[in-house]
Amino acid sequence: MGNQPLSDVTQMQAMELRRSASSSSNLPLVDERSANEEVGALFARYREHFGRTELPGILLCFATNSALLKGMLEIAENFLFGESLLSRRHKEMIATYVSRQNACSYCADSHAALLGAQGGSAEMIRALQDGVLNTQVFTTAELALLKFAGTVVANSPAVTRADVEAARRAGWTEGQVTETVHIAALFAAFNRIANGFGLPSPYPERLEACDD
Repeated sequence: MGNQPLSDVTQMQAMELRRSASSSSNLPLVDERSANEEVGALFARYREHFGRTELPGILLCFATNSALLKGMLEIAENFLFGESLLSRRHKEMIATYVSRQNACSYCADSHAALLGAQGGSAEMIRALQDGVLNTQVFTTAELALLKFAGTVVANSPAVTRADVEAARRAGWTEGQVTETVHIAALFAAFNRIANGFGLPSPYPERLEACDD
């Protein structure tokens, strides 16, 4: 794949070719054929914005409530997959790392694949999946940000201003650290939704070839 990031539409189309069909083992996903008009319109909005035909499992989880689905699309379009203070690559790094910390194979593998589409190497993806953060794969700034995100997820009451300042000394702005809190917290919710519904990894053969 090389190290050049793909456009949102191109990367989504590439990922779709490798994904397994959406399914769940605990709670039923919304069947598009029986979805109401509002949910159907939101599905169409998703397809138009991201250039995909298949609907991912996490979207079908949110589709049980049209207000939740609409809010999720707003977050995805305007923050997670949109322009913000953090780059798409860094957001995918945080998403992959946090999701693996939360033992959510669905989100961890989904965002590892998207990280690969953003130029992340196979070594980087393996390190995030294994929770092994070192200077051979990550920059000092990236290590600081991932460590901060990990603390937010694992022990948020322990986060102090000193943790913020440590990330700032590593080169991040306060705005970027703030976005890291939002991303870590959002994925703490997404991970639990995916696990609660029983979504399996969409890449059952894993991601050994992410940098092909």
